[in-house]
Amino acid sequence: MLTSFRPYCSYWRRGACRWLRAGLKIQSGAEAEQPGTRPRAEMDGAGEGEVSPELFAETEAVAAGWMLEFTCYALCRHFREGRTRDFERSRDTAQAIINGLSKIATHQRKTVYLCQFLTRISEGKTLGCHFESNQRISPLESALSVWKLLEEEQSKPDNLHEDIHRLILIQAVAVHIERGYFKEATEVLERLFAESESNKALRMKLALIINGNNPDLPFLQSFSYDLLINKIKSYIDLFLKENSTNFLIKAATKEVETKRLEATMSHNKSENTIETNNESNLETEQSNLEDQRSIANESSENAREHLKVKNFLLLCLSKAR
Repeated sequence: MLTSFRPYCSYWRRGACRWLRAGLKIQSGAEAEQPGTRPRAEMDGAGEGEVSPELFAETEAVAAGWMLEFTCYALCRHFREGRTRDFERSRDTAQAIINGLSKIATHQRKTVYLCQFLTRISEGKTLGCHFESNQRISPLESALSVWKLLEEEQSKPDNLHEDIHRLILIQAVAVHIERGYFKEATEVLERLFAESESNKALRMKLALIINGNNPDLPFLQSFSYDLLINKIKSYIDLFLKENSTNFLIKAATKEVETKRLEATMSHNKSENTIETNNESNLETEQSNLEDQRSIANESSENAREHLKVKNFLLLCLSKAR
């Protein structure tokens, strides 16, 4: 069963529906005709007839699946790298795609759960933000419920999953203790550890901290929120490695690399043209300089010859007298 993706908080109401204004919502059902678009007969690539509604619906579902995988990949990268604005943009896009899916396929559940989980973790310390209809449920409590769904998708539980589970349990209580909300911390403790024998020791430890009104105990420092985030980033690294062959990622990467190569070649060509022109200009300048030198030399020779003739004539006149 899918849990709510949208948080019930004023922050979300103000900002998280930007995808509607940006026109990012995925259409469901039959294709919508838009002015200026190509006829359906041209969309099948063969021009042999109109694409059937059934074929287009399947095509749309496949394309939406690719977009979901790509957006989840981007969401994970932005979370890991701490790029808040990019994360929020990818989060809103992921919600738009998920809301547009007619159904969630089995192989898409892990992707959807991960998007929901990271969305809640990103608001983990924002106690005024809620993702469940029950306003008492904090973001980390909601994140824990989604993490349990992710654990079910895991074929074999491992230490990383268990570590993250334990850290969410502790931090769901700790975020209230840190603010001095001991009553709320007790309520969270009772909800998360109700009739649980597996975590009885942990429950007792947290109860002692709450009753002692001391949020700075070494125990909480050993299971800090930063440690939780680092563990989640380790999980993300594994997810990204497993999903690096996504179709849209490969196609988009290839397109970017091609454009970069073309830009580099164009830039080099321009530089070569400039260099050739510079060499040509230099040769012209050198040729002009040599011509000037030649003219100067010729003028000097003519002056010397003129002086010799003048001296000879003066000598002749002197002898005639």
